[in-house]
Amino acid sequence: MREEILRETTTQFSTDLQETAAKEPFLAVLRELAQAYHAFSAYSAAHVRQLGLTPAQFDVIATLGNTQGMPLSQLAQKTLITKGTLTGIIDRLEEKGLVSREVPVGDRRSFLAVLTPAGEALFAQVFPAHIDYLKRAFTEGDEGELEQVRRTLRGLRGRFQD
Repeated sequence: MREEILRETTTQFSTDLQETAAKEPFLAVLRELAQAYHAFSAYSAAHVRQLGLTPAQFDVIATLGNTQGMPLSQLAQKTLITKGTLTGIIDRLEEKGLVSREVPVGDRRSFLAVLTPAGEALFAQVFPAHIDYLKRAFTEGDEGELEQVRRTLRGLRGRFQD
């Protein structure tokens, strides 16, 4: 009896969801957008892990690469990692000797996250390798198609921003 009620409830929910989606076509777009993001994230993360990093560690190293370092607030904004989580990531990268914390001249209240020479060497190795890996997923699209997708996504993002 309990299984039958669960099955009926699930079937009704599915029917209601399909009816709502039919009335609200944008829901199908949101689903595709979310599924595309999750597929990309899984594809990217698998390769990053093969490089010996977590996706968040790679994001920090890629963001700090070819810079003089940056404050955690700026790094959090560029990587979309919260400051609380970012502190732990910086701690672990510091333990690995890849990142250091430096106090900027004239501002002893904050610090910059900076790649160490070992971090710069790792960036020079893993960033181009990951770009080549990601490029494989885009080989079937031509430049015009990619530009159209970029413009569409930019327009969609603009609808959600102030």
